[in-house]
Amino acid sequence: MEKKKKKKKTKRENDMDTSSSDDDDDDDDRKTSNGVDHNADDDDDDEHDTDAEEEAMWARRPKRTLDLDNLVFEQGGHTMTNKKCKLPKGSKVVNKKDFQEVHIPAKRAKPYSNTEKHIKISDMPKWSHHGFPKMTQLNRVQSRCYPIAFGSSENMLLCAPTGAGKTNVAMLTVMRVLDQYRDPETDEIDTSKFKIVYVAPMKSLVQEMVLNFTNRLRKYNVVVKELSGDVQLSREQIEATQIIVTTPEKWDVITRKSGQRTYTQLVRLMIIDEIHLLHDSRGPVLESLVARLIRQTDSTREAVRLVGLSATLPNYEDVTDLLRVKPDSGLFFFDGSFRPCPLQQQYIGVTAKQAFKRHQLMNQITYDKVVEQAESKNQVLVFTHSRKDTAATARSIRDQAIEADKMSLFVQED
Repeated sequence: MEKKKKKKKTKRENDMDTSSSDDDDDDDDRKTSNGVDHNADDDDDDEHDTDAEEEAMWARRPKRTLDLDNLVFEQGGHTMTNKKCKLPKGSKVVNKKDFQEVHIPAKRAKPYSNTEKHIKISDMPKWSHHGFPKMTQLNRVQSRCYPIAFGSSENMLLCAPTGAGKTNVAMLTVMRVLDQYRDPETDEIDTSKFKIVYVAPMKSLVQEMVLNFTNRLRKYNVVVKELSGDVQLSREQIEATQIIVTTPEKWDVITRKSGQRTYTQLVRLMIIDEIHLLHDSRGPVLESLVARLIRQTDSTREAVRLVGLSATLPNYEDVTDLLRVKPDSGLFFFDGSFRPCPLQQQYIGVTAKQAFKRHQLMNQITYDKVVEQAESKNQVLVFTHSRKDTAATARSIRDQAIEADKMSLFVQED
C-alpha cells in the first residue's frame, strides 16, 4: 500500500529536540543523521486527528430539523378557552347602575326511563349493608353506576355535579375490593392482601374522607389512615393500613422511591377525587400518578383498578383515554339536571372603575343578597379572596345590619 504524503511540520515540531533515548528497539529503523525520525508517528496522529474531527462534525450534524414556528398553538396555552359563550334558555340579564346581573334558571330534572329504578340497600348483599348506614336506597346517579362500580373491576370515570353522591360510588368500588378478599362462609376479610389509595387534592378533604371511611368500614376491621404533609406514617404503619387517604404530591413522592415497592404492589384500587384538576397547575402530578400506575399494571400483569371522580368536564373523552376507561361501559357523565337539589345561579359583574367605589359597591351588593336569603330563612355562604377580606366583609354586613335595624336576622334572640 502506498504511503500517504507526509504533511509539513509545524513550527513547533521543527523546534522540538528530536533526540530520543527511550525507544531503543526502534532506533535502528527510525534514526537519521539528525536524531530520531518522528514522521511515521506524525502520520498516525494526523490520521487519527482527521478521523476524530470527521466524527465530531458528524455528531454535531442535526439528525432532524424542527420548524418551531409550526409547533406554536394558534389558540395559545389556554386549551379550554371558549371563543363563544351562550346563556342557557330562560336566562335573563339585568343592567343596573355600576353593575350587571345575569340570572340562570335551574335545570329541570330529566324524566326517568321505563327501566330505570333506584337500587335498594336491602337488595344488595347482606354483608355490604354496614358500608351504607342510615340509607334505604341509592340515588339516581349511584343506581346507574352500581352495575359497574360494584359488579365489575374495570376502570371508571364519573363526572357528576357537586352533591350528586360521588362518595357513595367510591364506596361501592371499595366494597368490590373487599368482596374479592372476603370468605364467603364467615364474611371475614383478609386485610393483608390488598391496599386501596384514595387521592384527594386538599388536606381538609383528606381528613374528612378518613373520618367517613373509618366510621363506615369499622365493622370490616379495615384500617384507614391519613398520609399527607402534616401526618407521616412509618413503614410498619403503612403495612398495617388497608386504605391510605393522601394528597397527589405525597403519593407521588412515595411511588417514586424504589424501596417502597413492597407495599405499593399490594394496591388494588386507586380512586382519584377531583380529577378535573388535570387542567390545574397540579395536573402534571396527577398525570404522573396515572402513568406510573399504568406502567406498573403493564409490567407486573396485576390488575389495578383506576377510578376517577370529577365535576362536569367538557372534554371527558380525553380523560377517558388517559385512565384507559371503556367509553361504552366505564364512562358515566351527568350534567346539572341530575342534581338532587336544583341549582339556580346569579352572576354579578361590577362595572365601576374607581377601586374604592367598586369595593364599596361589592359590600353593598353582598349585604343585599345576604339579607334577601336570610329573610327567606335560607342559609348563606360568603366566599372571599383572603382571611383579611373575610373579616372586613363580616364587619361590613354587621355595620349595615345595625344601621338598617336588621340584626335580628343574624342574631338569635335569648
